[in-house]
Amino acid sequence: MAANTENSTIEPKQNKFLRWLPLIIVALVIAVFAFTGANQFLSLENLVRNYSALKQFVADNLAVALLSYVALYIVAVAFSFPAAWVLTVASGIFFGWWIAGLATIIGATLGASVLYWVASTSFGEHLRESAGPFVQKIRAGMQENAVSYMLFLRLVPAFPFMLVNIVPAILGVNFAIYFWTTLVGIAPGTFAYAYAGEGIASVVEAQAQALEACTAAGGSDCGVSLALGDIVTPQLLIAFSVLGLVSLLPVVIKHIRKDKKSTDQKAANNG
Repeated sequence: MAANTENSTIEPKQNKFLRWLPLIIVALVIAVFAFTGANQFLSLENLVRNYSALKQFVADNLAVALLSYVALYIVAVAFSFPAAWVLTVASGIFFGWWIAGLATIIGATLGASVLYWVASTSFGEHLRESAGPFVQKIRAGMQENAVSYMLFLRLVPAFPFMLVNIVPAILGVNFAIYFWTTLVGIAPGTFAYAYAGEGIASVVEAQAQALEACTAAGGSDCGVSLALGDIVTPQLLIAFSVLGLVSLLPVVIKHIRKDKKSTDQKAANNG
């Protein structure tokens, strides 16, 4: 009997550890990249500096390069690397906007799905059960209008991608809805960044050639002048925001109808 009791005590502890293991791995990888500075590799400057080598590799190994890019994007999203958008821009330069867009959507959706699984299997259930009335109300609203809210969060670029990947899992959004709204919701922004990347390919190539010439000449102030503002314009951000607001129209209409029905019912009762 004592042996059975001991085994039953050990098993829940093992299950608890296994439940938290994915989150621990993600946290450790993020910490390593942050402390070593490896996450800073994703920058426009490094893109320019490595342009020639990357272009040659893609030209010689297109299929391998494309699969490697998708795998890298899955990792970048799953471990929440900052400036993952640089990958999207780079893919537009090397693969063309539509191939790059499709590859990025696949990679980003799979990476987001990994984070959903990590959040839902580790702390998601515990937080849902221990949440107060306010959070429970938000959870109920999120689940009732999951499609509209998910599309809004995906379309509007005002929310950190990591939070948008994790919060729905904590609030109990169905995975199927989470998956397809991610797939659809990130498409406009993804294709826009990939298209912008293809559009600045000549600029990146010119800067790469100038940098190589400057370095070969022994220059001490060789640098890169390409910046985020050259790619992402205020008009582009406004367009994403408008798309996000449009996705909330079903929620607004539902509330209007509900209020009208409530008003009509009160009027009928008073009459």
